[in-house]
Amino acid sequence: MSLMLSTLSTTNRRIYWAAILIAASIIFSFGWACALPLAGFAAVAALTAARREALLLTGAVWFANQAVGFLFLHYPTDVMTLFWGGALGVIALLSCESAGLLARRFHGFAGGIAAFLAAFVVYESLIMAITAATGPGVDHFTAPVVTRIFLVNLSAFAALLMLKAAGAAAANRDVTKAFASRPI
Repeated sequence: MSLMLSTLSTTNRRIYWAAILIAASIIFSFGWACALPLAGFAAVAALTAARREALLLTGAVWFANQAVGFLFLHYPTDVMTLFWGGALGVIALLSCESAGLLARRFHGFAGGIAAFLAAFVVYESLIMAITAATGPGVDHFTAPVVTRIFLVNLSAFAALLMLKAAGAAAANRDVTKAFASRPI
């Protein structure tokens, strides 16, 4: 297997990585539905891909989640559900961009942590702001709920980064270059 992975072109590796993120989004969508850890996905995309590609990956992850929700989980098609679906997409892209900004400023482990925290803070802050603007519901932003959401996002973030590192190791590449050598 490592011989096969090591002979793949960079473009093919990026395509496989995109497919893995989208597949993970689909799998997670069946378990978490609208609570998909989009901040974790956005931070991973920002750390492992160039800016444009990271935004495209984040959009694809969001789209896969929405497709599962509407096609298989039977999300209602009322105005508010459609609004929130679109809002989550925009918020995920803003989370990715904030993660990317910090990843470009800080490198290594500190950059990864900063990117994740930026994505999470932007994501949750915008969810809270939109919730407050559209009516009741802000009361569910309690410390236990936000902590649980944080841990779910952190777990997804860590698992996806470990998957990326495992793929780099299987391809006989320097694992640190799987993140640090992404084009800007």
